[in-house]
Amino acid sequence: MRGRTRATIAAVVAVVAVGGTTTVAAEAKPGRGDKEIRNVIYLLGDGMGRTHVTAGRERFYGTDGRLTMEQLPVVGQVSTYSVQPGSGQPGAADFVPNAVTDSASAATAWASGVKTYNAALGVDAKGAVVPTVMELAKQAGYRTGNVSTAEVTDATPAGQMSHALARGCQGPVYSAAACQNAEVVGSELPTSDVRVTPIADQIARNGTADVIFGGGLARFDADDETALEEQGYLVLGSPATQTVATETDLAAARNDKIFGLFNTGNLTIEKYKQENPASAQAAEPTLAEMTRKAIDVLHSSTWGKDKGFYLQIEGALIDKRSHANDAAQTLEEVKAFDDAVAAARAYAERDGHTLVVVTADHECAGFSIVEKGTFTNAEATTPPANADTGNPANTSALTRATGGELDPARSTGILNAPGATEVDNFAPATFRTPDDPEGVTDGSEDASLWLTYLSGNHTGADVPLYAYGPRSQELAGSIDNTDLFDVVTRALGVAR
Repeated sequence: MRGRTRATIAAVVAVVAVGGTTTVAAEAKPGRGDKEIRNVIYLLGDGMGRTHVTAGRERFYGTDGRLTMEQLPVVGQVSTYSVQPGSGQPGAADFVPNAVTDSASAATAWASGVKTYNAALGVDAKGAVVPTVMELAKQAGYRTGNVSTAEVTDATPAGQMSHALARGCQGPVYSAAACQNAEVVGSELPTSDVRVTPIADQIARNGTADVIFGGGLARFDADDETALEEQGYLVLGSPATQTVATETDLAAARNDKIFGLFNTGNLTIEKYKQENPASAQAAEPTLAEMTRKAIDVLHSSTWGKDKGFYLQIEGALIDKRSHANDAAQTLEEVKAFDDAVAAARAYAERDGHTLVVVTADHECAGFSIVEKGTFTNAEATTPPANADTGNPANTSALTRATGGELDPARSTGILNAPGATEVDNFAPATFRTPDDPEGVTDGSEDASLWLTYLSGNHTGADVPLYAYGPRSQELAGSIDNTDLFDVVTRALGVAR
């Protein structure tokens, strides 16, 4: 699949930007392809690398346990690289790769099947609008949903519902600098062009997703609320008054189209809610609750119809807390995401016609499990010497980047947890697991799980993939993130 020509997308749909909206016209298809599949649930653990999964398993279930995602029958891995602005696609003469993606270019890769530059959403690396899976599914008659623990205008959810030259063009207050990208398109675009229309405005007006749950209420205003209601959405809370919705509102909601935002910004980490059960933030729903509600709404509205639904679900805070190098918060977010996977799998097992895909957009921060009692050398003043006394021929001069400086916040003290004594090192966070004797606590040197980070940003590591259901075997082995577009669109019968 890797390296195929993406020009076939143009034959599947025509995307026309008109007055800040996107019209998607689907090519008529003689059949749905694989009749066995009615629904696709695509779950994305933002920033979740292989070590995030391993650490989550060991933390909550022990070394011999398994997360729900690890129990899915098909396992693979996904390459995630992006490209430079103006680049061609893989195989083209002007193809210029970028080893480390951001969430926007990664979202565009699986949602639209093209490589693009970091910060781009729903456009290729030369700025041309490309249709998304969710747009294709909606136009073909499927019901659609988009759920996230981030702001719904953030890169991963926005990658299915918008087209933007710059992911920072979210709204409601924005500047030309936040939305335009003359480097890619050659000059500034008129404000009527969808690619410089704030993402919140696009989401509130294009009807791409029937169900939208997440954070980011502050990105929307009274005009957006009116636009949503005119399209038949039940709006939980209120963009006009900036009143966030609650878990109770979600449970009581009954409508075929629902827009519910539960925080003005990103949703609250699970660790805080657990430690502060009386707080306002504790009234936010969990990702699993939003997942079950979205499935219930989409399933109910498609029952007895020819078409099913396409649902994307993001556990966004795995990434955001890894950027902060907070292992304790990260682990709880991995568990919360896995609970959403369990909800999706339970539905798929009952339904029998649902493909479940679980993966990530990129790895974040070089999350590592280190040997008990050891430390990382990532912040060491002097890296280890490249010498082998057993075989001097193995000794060589190393090529290293120069000009960097130590981060005083990381190199002079314990960052993540108590219990480590070597303040000159980037101290690991230590966690008890079900394998530990009674009385061992987090932060203790006796705890068996020692975690550390090597970076404060994304890495270029491949990410894990798990799948269940009809045609899931197509995802086994090593694939590229653009191949996910091919598999999902074929499963839904919306691409050739």
